[in-house]
Amino acid sequence: MGLYDAYLALRHRRNEGDPPEHVALVITERDLLEQGAYATLESFLAWAFEFGAERVTVSVSVLDEAVVDTLARELAEVEAPHDLAVRTPADTARADAPIRVNIGLGGKREFAGAVREIAAAVEAGDLDPDAIEEADIEERLVFPEEPDLVIKTGAERLSDFLIWQSVYSELYFTDVNWRDFRERDYLRAVLDYQNRQRRFGR
Repeated sequence: MGLYDAYLALRHRRNEGDPPEHVALVITERDLLEQGAYATLESFLAWAFEFGAERVTVSVSVLDEAVVDTLARELAEVEAPHDLAVRTPADTARADAPIRVNIGLGGKREFAGAVREIAAAVEAGDLDPDAIEEADIEERLVFPEEPDLVIKTGAERLSDFLIWQSVYSELYFTDVNWRDFRERDYLRAVLDYQNRQRRFGR
């Protein structure tokens, strides 16, 4: 850790605001083509848990679904500080590991899948349509929990990311590209979060 990174880490420890318990990272398939991209991801996961996170969700947006299987194999082999679950558009099982990786499963598709399950439950007589609540949708999502902080590198839009879960998340956009993302950039995002007053839509 460099001197400036140590200074930011000290500011983080002395900050009275709570760090984010659930951090989400949004990157693209192009980001993972850069040299050292997976090493940066391994470092990111280590930083997140070192600085107070209990869960991390990594969302990789893809333009070509032909690359999904290859990315899934490579990401499953990432050295991570905790158990890691990888999900693709073909997976419907809930991701419950401390680290969840979403490859190409857009928020609209995930939400539509939950709606289809609810419709089937109503048709089977297992669910009263007049009694449907938010919890009925959330328990059918592949990535059920709401991130506290969403980090997007490269200053691009979120690309259909967790549209249900991130409604009250704090969003942090950085112009730093993924290939150049460093510990200081992560700490800046966490400090920014700690200095915000969360309103949860109020």
